Amino acid sequence: MKPFAIAGMQLDLSAVRENVSHMAARLDVLMNVYPWVQMVVFSELAAYGPLTHNAREFPNETEQVFQEWAKRYGIWLLPGTMFEKVGETIYNTATVIAPTGAIVGRYRKMFPFRPYEEGVESGTEFLVFDVPEVGRFGVSICYDLWFPETARTLAALGAEVILHPTLTGTIDRDVELSIVRATSAQNQCYVFGINGFGDCGNGRSIITGPAGEILYQGQSAPEMVPFEIDFDRVRRSREVGLRGLGQQLKSFRDRSVEFTVYGTQARAWPYLNSLGPLEKPDRGSQVGILQPKGSTA
Repeated sequence: MKPFAIAGMQLDLSAVRENVSHMAARLDVLMNVYPWVQMVVFSELAAYGPLTHNAREFPNETEQVFQEWAKRYGIWLLPGTMFEKVGETIYNTATVIAPTGAIVGRYRKMFPFRPYEEGVESGTEFLVFDVPEVGRFGVSICYDLWFPETARTLAALGAEVILHPTLTGTIDRDVELSIVRATSAQNQCYVFGINGFGDCGNGRSIITGPAGEILYQGQSAPEMVPFEIDFDRVRRSREVGLRGLGQQLKSFRDRSVEFTVYGTQARAWPYLNSLGPLEKPDRGSQVGILQPKGSTA
């Protein structure tokens, strides 16, 4: 058995006030109650919430505070995400910090939740990192997981655990939970889907195992979720198959087909273009009722 202890932090977070002090207090409680935890993951946009006017350049003072936390407690830390400002461009960015306080890498969300996550640009580079003598981790953020190509790429790069901070307060959380399970099964890996609560999510964080099973699912309330995983389960599943059956990553590696849908030419396919622009629906359009001409309702 190759055990490793990860804690998800599902906190009651504000969209209008800073949450850094609350994060610090809860992290201190976590590490005093569960000193065996080796990695901590917060939810998406935990520090300052989902308003883009809080965007800041990287590196910044808040990131430095996170580095101090990692060093103080000797933990690997993914403190959720923050909006990153690069000139006039804004990204949704996660930082991974080692127990030394060193920044291992930053990941920019590839799929902002458009058309609702307005004014946020897409990242283009994946992030995987190794915890020495333990295993390989990949980072994904919220809506990214709705596109299976993202998780498949992380798995193909060797990720055995996908750390997935999210901010979901919408009525599709039940669908998202199913996607997390499917991602684990398709890629034979652990997924830590850590959601916020309050202004920044409706909770129900989930941890899934390499057979797609639910190892823990939270409630709609603040929770700290420490959980020990076993890397040997991932390696065994990828070697002999999920429950001794499908060996998905090997089959993907040995495939005979190249998927043209992933090429740039697919963007010009007639059906995809027939779907119309990526924009918020007008009033009435969601139930198929057209407004009368000239109506301002």
